[in-house]
Amino acid sequence: MSLKKINTVLAAAFILFILWFGTEYILSPETTAPGYGLPGWPSGDGDGFLVVKGIRDVVLALVLGVLLVTGHRRALGWALMVEALAAYGDMTNVLAHHGSVAIALGVHCLTATLMVVNGLLIIRETSRAAAAAEAPARVRVLAR
Repeated sequence: MSLKKINTVLAAAFILFILWFGTEYILSPETTAPGYGLPGWPSGDGDGFLVVKGIRDVVLALVLGVLLVTGHRRALGWALMVEALAAYGDMTNVLAHHGSVAIALGVHCLTATLMVVNGLLIIRETSRAAAAAEAPARVRVLAR
C-alpha cells in the first residue's frame, strides 16, 4: 500500500473519529462527558459547556474533511498538526484539574501525537510529489 493511501486512510479515520465524538457531545453530553477524564462535571445548565466542546470537535473534523475531499493534501497535513493542539489542550486541561492521567495520556495525548505523525507523513508525501513533478521541468529547462 502506498504512503498516500495509508495517509488518506489515517486522515479519514481521524475525521470520522473526531466527528463521531463531537456529535456525541452535542447529542448527549451527560453520558459522553465522563469519558473525557475530568473528575467532576458541571451540574444544572453547566452541561451546555460540553456542547461547546462537541461543536468545536465537529468543526475541526469538517475542516479536515473539506481539505481531504478537495485534494489539498499539504494543507491537510498542516491542519492535522495544528488541530492536534486541541487534543493536547484537552490533555493539559484534564491533568491540570486532577483528572484521569490514563485518559489524559491514553486518549488525548495519543490522539494528538498520532495526528501530528499523520500530518508530518502527509507533508513528507506532498514534498516528495512536488520534488518529483519539479525534476522533469528542471531537465527541460537545462536542455534548452
